[in-house]
Amino acid sequence: MNLSTRVCEILEIEKPIVLAGMGGASCPALAAAVSNAGGLGVLGAAGCGPSMLRDWIKETRELTDKPFGVDTLLPASVRRANYDDQEGPTPQDLIPERQEFAREFMEKEGLDASDLEALQSLQRKTIPGEPAPLTKEFFEAQMEVVIQERVPVYASGLGNPGPWMTDLRANGTKVMAVVGAVRHAIQVKSSGLDIIVAQGHDGGGHNSPIGTMALIPQVVDAVGDTPVLGAGGIVDGRGIAAAIMLGAEGVWIGSAFLASEEANIFDFQKEAIVEATEEGTSVSRTVTGKPARIIKSKWTEHWLKEEVDPLPMPFQGQISGPVMAAANRDGRGDINPGFAGQGIGMIKAVRPAKDIFDELVYGSEQALARTSNLLS
Repeated sequence: MNLSTRVCEILEIEKPIVLAGMGGASCPALAAAVSNAGGLGVLGAAGCGPSMLRDWIKETRELTDKPFGVDTLLPASVRRANYDDQEGPTPQDLIPERQEFAREFMEKEGLDASDLEALQSLQRKTIPGEPAPLTKEFFEAQMEVVIQERVPVYASGLGNPGPWMTDLRANGTKVMAVVGAVRHAIQVKSSGLDIIVAQGHDGGGHNSPIGTMALIPQVVDAVGDTPVLGAGGIVDGRGIAAAIMLGAEGVWIGSAFLASEEANIFDFQKEAIVEATEEGTSVSRTVTGKPARIIKSKWTEHWLKEEVDPLPMPFQGQISGPVMAAANRDGRGDINPGFAGQGIGMIKAVRPAKDIFDELVYGSEQALARTSNLLS
């Protein structure tokens, strides 16, 4: 069985395996490695300011002459809203209280909490003068770079790329969007994009309340002739084969590549993935403010135990940022093991991205051939 679909023709790649644009983790080295192996590497640029994004695009082009993509967020629901007319305390009002909550946690865990502002600055990927992250101005500045740099592929990790389609099309950029519900798939299809990614609840990071097995075929049925990539908990060839059997024409894979040598995460986070089981993750708002699948940690469990509600995005980042920065500085995988999907129980080692990619291709082709033989 030869793993080749319409997605390969659209994206000009050999195999329909796309690196998920995991914020920060899907860096130029990893994206280029996946593209060079025959898939599509995608930069996880959600938190990158325009200067860093431009540098990442340049670096990727130095590492590969193959197509690659850029993933950012365009979520309509993430705004620094005006809560003046709302009864009770606003998220802004609760920031000092939640910061004290975080400070107490840090002191309990032996993390230096003497300068939260300095720790917060370690998390920033912007330079002075650039728009604040997760604002309308920030998203627009990122998209300006994507258009100016004429990237081969753009992927919207959240939200509808419709308002930018004219400029993207003028550059010949192929456009994808990640969705977690049929209604979102129908909405983004109307913008005229090329590929839709159906990412289920099994996936790491921000995902859907709907399971991957249930979501993929329903999105496929809803979007007609628009190709769909399956996503969410797919970490081996059998998962790829299953997604294709459900009607997908390729896959969007994240966690399997988190355990690569090239992934831009800490070694202790890679170790956490290798050591975890299928029960090792939970969906939590404690890092970003939006529900995201994270490897269970003392940080996520502390909020549950104390029955404290995280703030909505983007305010929760002001609370979690210093804690995550301090954990990273001190190598505390028990506090910040990172995001990952439910398939991590199948990941047993950290390897080069090309080895992971080749195994995914071989495993999927073997699984599809085995299914064909069973049916015949």
